[in-house]
Amino acid sequence: MEKEEINNKENTEDKTEDSSEDQKETQKNSEETLQPDEKSSPQEELDNLKDKLARTFAEMENQRRRYEKEKEDAFEYGGFAFAKEALNLLDNLERSKISLENDEALKNTEALKKVSEHFEIINKDMLSILKKNNIEPIKSINEKLDPNLHQAMMEIEDETKEPGTIVQEIQKGFMMKDRLLRPSLVGVSKKKIDKELEKDKKTQENQPENEEN
Repeated sequence: MEKEEINNKENTEDKTEDSSEDQKETQKNSEETLQPDEKSSPQEELDNLKDKLARTFAEMENQRRRYEKEKEDAFEYGGFAFAKEALNLLDNLERSKISLENDEALKNTEALKKVSEHFEIINKDMLSILKKNNIEPIKSINEKLDPNLHQAMMEIEDETKEPGTIVQEIQKGFMMKDRLLRPSLVGVSKKKIDKELEKDKKTQENQPENEEN
C-alpha cells in the first residue's frame, strides 16, 4: 500500500515536471515564432523611417500652406466686418436725404437744394473711398435677378421688361473683391395679369364647389 502511494506520488511529480517543461517549450517556441515579426530588417526599418519622414514633411507643407492662406485672407479681407458696418452710414445718408426731400415744408426751397448737393458730395466721396479699398456696388437695375447677388423683395408688373428683370433697387448691395458684403434688395418685373382672365380662372375654380353644394 505504501509502495503504491509512493509510486503514485512519483508519477504525479513526473507529470507535473513534464507539464512544466511542455509549457516552457511552448512559450519558447511562441517567442521564437513572434521574434521575427517584432524585429525588422535594416532595410525595412530604413523604409519605415523614410515613410515617416515623408509624412512629416507633407504635414509641415500643408500647415505652411494653411498659414499662408490664413495670412493672405487676413490681409485681403481683414476689414470685411468694418466695411460691412460702414455701409450703414451710406444707408443712413440716403434715408436722411429722402426724408428731407419728402418734407412738405422744405420742398422746392434753396435750403433743401443745398443740403441735397452736400449729401451727393458726401455720398460720392464715401463710394470713392470704398472703391479704393476694393469695395464696389453691385449692378442691379435692368439686370437679371442673380440669387448670389440679389434678394428679391417684391414683384412689380411691367410689360416692357422680361420677367425676373430688376426694375427697382430698395437697398444697394456691395462686393469686397470676390466676396459678397451684402446682397442688393430689389424689386423684379413680372407680367401684368389680365383681370378678366383672373376672374374667369376664379370662376372655374368655384364651379366644382357650387356643383357639390
